[in-house]
Amino acid sequence: MGQFKPADFSRGDPNTIGGYMAVHDRPAAFEGSDGASYSTELVVDKTQDDAAPFGGYILFIRWGQGEPFASGHLETPYLFYANTEEEARSMVSQLPLSSVKKLLDGLIAARAQSSRPWWEVMHEEGPM
Repeated sequence: MGQFKPADFSRGDPNTIGGYMAVHDRPAAFEGSDGASYSTELVVDKTQDDAAPFGGYILFIRWGQGEPFASGHLETPYLFYANTEEEARSMVSQLPLSSVKKLLDGLIAARAQSSRPWWEVMHEEGPM
């Protein structure tokens, strides 16, 4: 069971994704347009671009109903590119919560438009 920690507003702007996570000392969570609960993680990976070697994006973990268990995930494409991991993370961290919610709902809508299950797509693509 989680431990309640009071918000520490000296740690950041709670209206941004990174600030919310710092102020509340937990991942931000949203109700998606599909009615499911999603928590967030800010992720930075190396890119293949020497001019911008790091890209930052958001990973949304979808939670099942009832007992908490991860039931899927969605992720944005790279939202920002930077020369360092810290710069890329900082850029993603500054996104307003309202923008993050719009990104989540856009990913949910895009997933809904793809009605074919992954195993059908994999079967058509053949062996690797």
